[in-house]
Amino acid sequence: MKREDVRNIAIIAHVDHGKTTLVDELLKQSGVFRANQEVAERVMDSNDIERERGITILSKNTAVFYKDVKINIVDTPGHADFGGEVERVLKMVNGVILVVDAFEGPMPQTRFVLQKALDLDLPVIVCVNKIDRPEARPKEVIDEVLELLMDLDASDEQLDCPFVFASAKGGYASLDADTPGENMVPLFDTILDYIPAPEGDPEAPTQVLISTIDYNEYVGRIGIGKVDNGSVSVNQEVAIVNHHDPDKLRKVRISKLYEFDGLNKVDVQSATIGSIVAISGVSDLHIGDTICSPEHPQAIPFQKISEPTIAMQFNVNDSPLAGTEGKYVTSRHLRDRLFRELNTDVSLRVEETDSTDSFKVSGRGELHLSVLIENMRREGYEFSVSKAEVLYRYDEKGKKLEPMELAYIDVDEEFSGNVIQKLGQRKGELLNMQTNASGTTRLEFSIPARGLIGYRGEFMTDTRGTGVLNTIFNGYEPYKGDIQYRRQGSLIAYETGESITYGLFNAQDRGTLFIGPGVKVYAGMVVGQTGKAEDIEINICKTKKLTNTRSSSADEALKLTPPRILSLEQCLDFIDTDELLEVTPENLRIRKRILDPTLRKRAMISKKS
Repeated sequence: MKREDVRNIAIIAHVDHGKTTLVDELLKQSGVFRANQEVAERVMDSNDIERERGITILSKNTAVFYKDVKINIVDTPGHADFGGEVERVLKMVNGVILVVDAFEGPMPQTRFVLQKALDLDLPVIVCVNKIDRPEARPKEVIDEVLELLMDLDASDEQLDCPFVFASAKGGYASLDADTPGENMVPLFDTILDYIPAPEGDPEAPTQVLISTIDYNEYVGRIGIGKVDNGSVSVNQEVAIVNHHDPDKLRKVRISKLYEFDGLNKVDVQSATIGSIVAISGVSDLHIGDTICSPEHPQAIPFQKISEPTIAMQFNVNDSPLAGTEGKYVTSRHLRDRLFRELNTDVSLRVEETDSTDSFKVSGRGELHLSVLIENMRREGYEFSVSKAEVLYRYDEKGKKLEPMELAYIDVDEEFSGNVIQKLGQRKGELLNMQTNASGTTRLEFSIPARGLIGYRGEFMTDTRGTGVLNTIFNGYEPYKGDIQYRRQGSLIAYETGESITYGLFNAQDRGTLFIGPGVKVYAGMVVGQTGKAEDIEINICKTKKLTNTRSSSADEALKLTPPRILSLEQCLDFIDTDELLEVTPENLRIRKRILDPTLRKRAMISKKS
């Protein structure tokens, strides 16, 4: 049976192509907000980091009504590091809207998310967004999207997809690239006409596949999924089973049931096929679990989420300043917080190590882990992290394999030579190079994932902030050889104390400083970058020796170059394998793993021998 009063869609796209802005406009024009209500931009990006960075990290559910049909919308992340979110939410929907920038066209992540949708045989509506951009080229973009669909072996029905031309910011859509629309009605109509209504048997035993987990301090885990068969109601006794865990069978009772309406969850007593529901009151619920009737415990197949590719060590902070700035500083605090993150993040892995003070945390990329670090820092946690390292695999013959990335780079022509040289040093292989009419060059590289660790900051410097670098995971290949991450050493504080202008003035000739005067430092802390390959120890707490001869203007002449203040990403890029990043709610400090200079030298000698 089809349920004609419901449509379930996901909005998928490359990062920054306008998914969340499009959802904003659909919410506004469907009457979710009052006429005089002030609404923030990108209302679906609800957490602080999403708002600050302008990216979607977690998939979000919402619902709008149009012509008496309820359209459940899932807004998905566009960044490769959060690809695990996209993979699983597609199981909840019956079709997708692929948003493509009218100037940039299909990008690496467009290919990734579209491949996932085609694998599940979902119908696709292509929304060419930002057609009001001065350099928009919607006609060429149509050809590029069709080429991409053919590359991905789309079926004839999927190739025959409708194209809608929109400006999410302008609030209009049109079926003709040359005629701007007046509102979003053409897109709404296309959704009703082209996305199939959900199907199922309302009389069959209950089946709900949990595709997303939300977490709330008050009610605990909230499982979100689509009712595939039968119906589900409050106080109903159900069984939990899992396709990948045949032994799992647990009986529970549903205490609360919600459906989505606009930006809110609304209490409902029951829901039937096609409804996207949120279920709370069931502890230990996991993504991929099926909630079903105890008489017929049958799991719905669910694809395994892609494995992590990089890992970091999260350690209890043991620096001389440990415990002075954070609220949560012990190994128990750190352990509880990391394992709690697994409640909502399926792409993350947390493993205990030989030391009770250290945990191995694996994720899909540097951004994935840096968002976790930033969240913990804001919550009051104090800890240290190591340099990101890739996770190797071994084939049957014992040969070492490493994760590879496809890197797509758009740069002005004048910078392309420098980028090719730098990526060549990092074992990158140039696959393709073409120059667009606008004068920008697109480079396509196959490069080991570890070759990109620490490169983004250097890339932005080399292209004067104008370059665009996108990457996507591209399987495992044989180990490509050693890579030298950093060609410049660190300036290391020689003693514990407070940085003083006189000491900094003498040190700034040695390299670039990361701190100014009046900053607490300790022996072994990295305070700058040298111009040479080796590390240099400096005394920045040194004061000027007093003499009997006094000069009123002597100290005024000391002019310091402004320090280079590093962001979290820049710190993670900068640290080397023998360094740690100390993270507290107030400061980010780079330090040597071994603080004592004598022990550090011994360790270096034994490593070389």
